[in-house]
This record gives sequence, C-alpha cells and structure tokens, in this order.
Amino acid sequence: MTDPRSRVLVALRVSAPPEVAFDVFTDQIGQWWQPSALFPFTSNGPGRLRLDGGPSGRLVEVDAHGDDFEIGRVLHWEPPHHLALSWRQASFAADQQTEVHVRFEAVDGGTRVTVEHFGWDTIPREHAARHGFPLGAFQLRHAEWWQALLWSFARRVAGA
Repeated sequence: MTDPRSRVLVALRVSAPPEVAFDVFTDQIGQWWQPSALFPFTSNGPGRLRLDGGPSGRLVEVDAHGDDFEIGRVLHWEPPHHLALSWRQASFAADQQTEVHVRFEAVDGGTRVTVEHFGWDTIPREHAARHGFPLGAFQLRHAEWWQALLWSFARRVAGA
C-alpha cells in the first residue's frame, strides 16, 4: 500500500443525483475529458478516452489513428457510488501503476464527486510522468488538472 499522504484528492458538487453523475462520468468520459499536455498517457498526441464499464472493464485512450492504449482496468465497479481504476502511462515500467478512486455521494441538491489518485510515491521523481517535481509540487499540479477535469465533467452533467 502506498503512503496515503501521497494521494491527490479533489472533490466537486454537481446538481444531479448520483445515478446521473456516475453515468456521465463513465459513459460520457470521452465528451468531458480534456487531455493534458503536462500529463499525457502516450507520446502519440492527445486522444479520446473511453471507459468500457463493468467489473471487468478498462479505461483506454484512442489516438487519432484509432489505436488503443490501455490506461487501466476497473478494480471496483459499484454504480452509482464507487468506481476504482488502475492507472498508468505508456512510460511506466511493467510493475508501475497508480490507482484512481471516484466516489459519488448524495448530498442536498446533488452529488459530491470525490477523486482520489493514489500511488504517486511509487513513481520516482526522475520519471518522465513526474517531470522531476518533488512529490508535493507534483501532487499540486496533478490536483489542478483533476480539478479542471471535474469542472468539465460538471458542465457535461449540467447539460445531461
């Protein structure tokens, strides 16, 4: 288990019930996900994400040529409450991966969506994915990206 202090943690409230929020997050990820120039999955340029849901599902990025890169596998599938995925970039060694947990909690007037991205302490500072950032600085930059992703997600939910 990685050090829980090495996680990236962001949350946002959306004005929709958990069932809608979960469905938009999973079924429409290709419409709201915004690639990051700082944190690309591969060197093939930005692609479009697709989540093949369910207990044996996987998260893939499809590049402009139609090639798939598997980012991760579904580790936990509990609609509309919890989704967990393994997570890796193409530059990761075979034994390197991180883990993302997304929780959907009913709150007054909507859903609190919480993203926890664990395991960055297992990726060395010198690794291309960390850009040489010390862990704290890397976590801050990665959290900013996840926060931007959640705002894009919230706009998609509002249109659902």
